[in-house]
Amino acid sequence: MVQRVHMGVLVAALAVAGVARADLSQPPAMKAVDIEEHLGEKLPLDTSFVDQNGKPVKLADYFHGKPVVLSLVYFRCPMLCSLILSGQAKVMRELGLTLGQDYEAVTVSFDPHDTPKDAEAKQHNYLQALGRPDATAHWSFLTGQPDAIQPLTQALGFKYYFDESIQQFAHPAAIFIITPEGKISRYLYQLSFEPKQLKLGLVEAGQGKAGTTLDRSLLTCYRYDTATKKYQFYVWGFIRGMASLAFVALAAFLGRLWYLELKKKKVATQ
Repeated sequence: MVQRVHMGVLVAALAVAGVARADLSQPPAMKAVDIEEHLGEKLPLDTSFVDQNGKPVKLADYFHGKPVVLSLVYFRCPMLCSLILSGQAKVMRELGLTLGQDYEAVTVSFDPHDTPKDAEAKQHNYLQALGRPDATAHWSFLTGQPDAIQPLTQALGFKYYFDESIQQFAHPAAIFIITPEGKISRYLYQLSFEPKQLKLGLVEAGQGKAGTTLDRSLLTCYRYDTATKKYQFYVWGFIRGMASLAFVALAAFLGRLWYLELKKKKVATQ
């Protein structure tokens, strides 16, 4: 079911761009800045882009058995996109999962005028911020033309527009968690979100293949709340998890007693 998530007007971004307006009323086009959630829908993986090295790639090249953190920005953005990517790098640094081993990351520019050189500069900056300058193969920065950008943004429900008066884009702020098969699993909002939210989203999207056994068990104690768009503590899940642990511990204890008893009888018959 399509869910609508109305995004606020990016007044700060427009201010940084040097726009002084006496009338701060919302222009009609700004009302189109929005995200329409398409959970469970598949991305157009056959679309063609160019990576930070100038190499032609397809979106499908980044989906090979691991969940993907996908972000949409444009590289000439004066403020908001830098905040999105800085927040993403910070959370990924604190995640407790390993980029390239547990998940991949892809950032796509929705501005067809951005170049691979712009993408390379951004990749360098944010891999440094992540503390993984060696991970160039695992956090890729892509550029493309409208015939590739539009199918991707439409599939994600990402609505934005170009303001001719200031030569800047108005757009929402979010990152997307995509399953290894290329399906939209979760939308994460806000410029700064908790590492736990991204970790649980990746573990869920990876169908238990990402993270540790403890990370996977946490999903029984947290449930995604569609109202708050966050993973919230789920008391019944916690109770079930604790009951399962107690059962395993009891079974192990009884198994140990049974083993010792058999060993004792064996010694007595010798």
